[in-house]
Amino acid sequence: MGGRLGKPERLLDRDHEWALLNDFLADPAPELRLAIVSGRRRNGKSFLLEALTEAVGGLYLTAVQEEGRVPALHRFTEAIAAHAGVRPGAMRLDDWRDVLTAALEVVNRAPGAPLIVIDELPYLLQHSPEIPGFLQLLYDQSQSGKAPGGRIVLCGSAMSVMSELLSGTKPLRGRAVLDLRLPAFDYRTARTHWGIENPAMALQVDAVLGGAPGYRPLTVGPAPQSEAEFAPWVERTLLDPGRALYSRVEAEYLLREDPRITHRTLYYDVLSAVARGASTPAKVGSMLERSRSAMVAPLEVLESTGYVRKEQDLLKARHPVISVADPVIRFNQLITLPTVDLVERRRGSQVWQSSLPTYHSKILGPHFEETTREWARSFAIDETGLSLGAMGTAEIADPAARTKHEVKLALTPGERPQSPRAAIALIGEAKATVQPRGLKDLERLEHIRVLLTDQGHRPDDAVLALFSLHGFHSDVIDAAGRRRDVLLVDIAALYGDGPVRGLT
Repeated sequence: MGGRLGKPERLLDRDHEWALLNDFLADPAPELRLAIVSGRRRNGKSFLLEALTEAVGGLYLTAVQEEGRVPALHRFTEAIAAHAGVRPGAMRLDDWRDVLTAALEVVNRAPGAPLIVIDELPYLLQHSPEIPGFLQLLYDQSQSGKAPGGRIVLCGSAMSVMSELLSGTKPLRGRAVLDLRLPAFDYRTARTHWGIENPAMALQVDAVLGGAPGYRPLTVGPAPQSEAEFAPWVERTLLDPGRALYSRVEAEYLLREDPRITHRTLYYDVLSAVARGASTPAKVGSMLERSRSAMVAPLEVLESTGYVRKEQDLLKARHPVISVADPVIRFNQLITLPTVDLVERRRGSQVWQSSLPTYHSKILGPHFEETTREWARSFAIDETGLSLGAMGTAEIADPAARTKHEVKLALTPGERPQSPRAAIALIGEAKATVQPRGLKDLERLEHIRVLLTDQGHRPDDAVLALFSLHGFHSDVIDAAGRRRDVLLVDIAALYGDGPVRGLT
């Protein structure tokens, strides 16, 4: 349907997503093709699809949450008429089948690619659940030449609604050639997006806001570049009820996206329990004085929306560890909500100072660990040559010391998690403590490698990796310079600013 489109300069990153959408448009088949684009709110879905529509001269239609069926039909009809160059009011379409058919006919006659984007589809489905059925009908008729061809992209932020479009016996199952889930920026791209020079400061901004690109236009003033600038920035960004990014309002906004979250108090309580360290359904239930079984369904909803993460032990079957995945929600549950009376009396500075221990232990520390895992998955092979397989956390029993060690592991590529004699490629530990890491930390990993061997695994070729937010003592740096099995990654290396030490 045309040549390759160059990605607009205003789009940061998104090379892979742009290529997939290019392939979708370039498919020479004349029949109708469907694509699904979903992702958390503020990840830039509309920004990406608007750029695509503009590049090919397509038709961009977006739903409005507060709009009913008749006003939506009228507004979509007017947009189709405008795209066709017809005067306002000249077209009258009274149902969604006519609207969709007319839209396809118009884009097929207009110059450019026959592309239609329907953004925020879940808002339409609240009053017009028949739309997927009409799309199925048009799709099937198009395959036999009885309906117009073209390309339709359906987009939305309500993850449960978008994922169910292609599930089970739903009308569109088996009919979409693209199911694209747009993630937030990775931590390095987010740093570029915010324009932050200092990698330690970029990590802190990422810890409280994550990589959603839509947050930057909502903040006031430049991003913080130093520790002295960070506290005032947090206070005016996340702890000021008058600001657009006040974390309590933003968290409510995110949770409202999923129609299954009707009793938000329960979900707030569940999120708060997980953020405070309740890592299994039983522990969440105990903290909230509810049964384990009552927690399973809310946790499944929160996992499907991407607000909590469930991680299995890499070496043995046990209850998965649950954690809060969304930085804004984590900040809200741990800092804003417990002090909401003070925050809403404009005491943000007082709240932040009193919350610093919580911030460092429950927000910055866990986020640093998550970032090191992302480095291992996305950047390690290019920057160290390490080829790593499945990654995760494992709990290693130490019978002699009557304790357990929790470490980060990566298996050798091709190894299956929880296999009885797993070959281990990396044994790692990430700490955001203010003290530099030293030789004792390396000796602990060596001890864990011995324990893994005793338990029947194969860690002989494993690299011992230490990740530190505050650097390393000279003793462990000297050891890394002499050994091929030691890897040291500080904050500069994590962001690609400095060298990775070790593996020499």
